[in-house]
Amino acid sequence: MATRKKVVEQEVSVEDKLKSLYKLQSYLSEIDRIKTLRGELPLEVADLDDEIAGLGTRINNFMLEQKQMEENAKVQKGKIETSKAKIEKYNKQLENVRNSKEYDHLSKEIEFETLEIELSEKHIREQVQEAAMLKEQIEVANALLKDKTSDLEHKKKELDDIVSETKAQEEKIREKAKKTETIIEPRLLAAFKRIRKNARNGLGIVPIQRGACGGCFNKIPPQKQMDIKLGKKIIVCEYCGRVMIDPEMAGLFEK
Repeated sequence: MATRKKVVEQEVSVEDKLKSLYKLQSYLSEIDRIKTLRGELPLEVADLDDEIAGLGTRINNFMLEQKQMEENAKVQKGKIETSKAKIEKYNKQLENVRNSKEYDHLSKEIEFETLEIELSEKHIREQVQEAAMLKEQIEVANALLKDKTSDLEHKKKELDDIVSETKAQEEKIREKAKKTETIIEPRLLAAFKRIRKNARNGLGIVPIQRGACGGCFNKIPPQKQMDIKLGKKIIVCEYCGRVMIDPEMAGLFEK
């Protein structure tokens, strides 16, 4: 039994192992690309959702402020009407004053109510100006909300389309990746996954390019380049730890 197992292991050459690893890498890179494509859109959709919620809150606050201004204007108009009624009453009383003391008192009351009217009118003018500015802000916010809502609908449709298009594609690639994993010895597969996890771009095996590692682009000594080309043993980059493969072995051709 042990002899049979040894024969099976010998049948798989290092070159075949490297080719299988590179094939697996190509499948996993394609899955990463699909996930990246999808991954950006959900973030954009979430950002737009937050912006729209913020705009909705801002517009609601503007509307409440507008309503408060209208209430304040009614209060000031009510004060003006009250003051006018008092002035009219005091003017009638002036016709029947008995002494200068009463006259002075009524005159001061009329003067006070006149100032109250002027103050209320001033408040109303200020509120009219603020209301005009607020109306403009509401219009701008509503226009922006309309644009953002349209963008959100477009992004959601785009995301739904990509998900529906790529879901089946990703599942097929995952099946191919799983099938390829079964022909790679467990220890080598585990090492490859560990390298890939630590690599920034998710590449666990890379072809050499112009005499350099295709992952970190550090130069490779000529003798090591020859060893990689021969494919007699698995060689990792001394700088980034990625497995290296000859481009022709990987099915690529250096320009």
